[in-house]
Amino acid sequence: MNKIVVSIITIGDELLIGQVIDTNSAWMAQELNKNGIWVGRRVAVGDNREDIVRALDEESRRADVILITGGLGPTADDITKPVLLDYFGGKLVVDEGALANVKWIFERVLKRPMIERNLQQAEVPDTCTVIQNRRGTAPGMWFEREGRIYVSMPGVPHEMKGMITDSVLPALRQRFQLPHIAHRTLLTAGIGESFLAEHIKLFEEALPASIKLAYLPNYGMVRLQLTIRGEDPAALDAELQQQFDRLKALVTEWMVTDEDITMQEAVGRLLKAKGKTLGTAESCTGGYIAHLITSIPGSSHYFKGSIVSYDNAVKTSTLHVDPQTLETDGAVSEATVRQMVRGALAVLDTDYVIATSGIMGPDGGTPEKPVGTVWVAVGNRQNIVAQKMSFRFDRQRNIELTATNALNQLRIFMAGAE
Repeated sequence: MNKIVVSIITIGDELLIGQVIDTNSAWMAQELNKNGIWVGRRVAVGDNREDIVRALDEESRRADVILITGGLGPTADDITKPVLLDYFGGKLVVDEGALANVKWIFERVLKRPMIERNLQQAEVPDTCTVIQNRRGTAPGMWFEREGRIYVSMPGVPHEMKGMITDSVLPALRQRFQLPHIAHRTLLTAGIGESFLAEHIKLFEEALPASIKLAYLPNYGMVRLQLTIRGEDPAALDAELQQQFDRLKALVTEWMVTDEDITMQEAVGRLLKAKGKTLGTAESCTGGYIAHLITSIPGSSHYFKGSIVSYDNAVKTSTLHVDPQTLETDGAVSEATVRQMVRGALAVLDTDYVIATSGIMGPDGGTPEKPVGTVWVAVGNRQNIVAQKMSFRFDRQRNIELTATNALNQLRIFMAGAE
């Protein structure tokens, strides 16, 4: 079974200057990896003919498949299609399926007239196989030359993902004999990556050669992922599960979940399983925790709402925090977040509440309460637990770390509450 190697080329000046973050490559790499396809290189180039051609030449010497995104729009800076026309030869022709799709989108979805520039989206080189775009106007193009496959797709993530899922991956699975690949992932919190690595050092050293362990840290959490690949699915899955069970036993103290899901999804599942509801009273996080929770489909079953009490006047008027507490202890204090929990429990009529108050920076700190000082409280009508945290990063990272730790604090609280 040969190893299939893919190169990813992303095209666009906006990627090189940081105006747009390249999420396409990361998503494609993850999906390809799930299917046993190895990504050898990821290359970003601008809207420049010579650079695109050079990238195509270089990657064709390294990879079996070259996936290209970007530069297929209707404006003058979208030059991928004419470059590919020159690179593979042929002439432009109108693809009837693509034309019908463009007309349908403008007539039925957008309900506005088309111009010639829009109709030109349906023109493709006659040397390619068209990949229909069910989510946009620019079709994808599949070329083959000298045993290499080249696939050009729009840079719009939603459109590219549809093509990869519906057309490209099924075609690659049919073309190549791909290995079986399997993952097992667990999520930990409350322990740093280096300490975690030291704790499971002997386990990692004893892993069979067929299994690889990856550490995936992110904002106060570390994912541990075991991966195995080969040709016998049943035997591989059994061996992988055996090692995964050993790993779980070693990290039980810090394990959030033994599935590849987010902290907010793990908390949501716990709330749903208990038949409980949650609300948030957020100051320094500004509604970010509520955003994380409601990003999960079905969160309306357990999330009631949020009070963003950024100003002290809202803390007193809506959450009924005692003005004397704010005067003597300050907004960033244990007493304040405890009162925020009590107030939100009453106002939102919910089972649990998370409350946050802190100094995210870059300004606002004092010697007694420097930037990064945060108080988090979680509780129900029977009990409230508060914790002080100290972060040392920029504003956005401090907010994200506060949210992650607050959700984990709630998870631990719920586990011990009943």
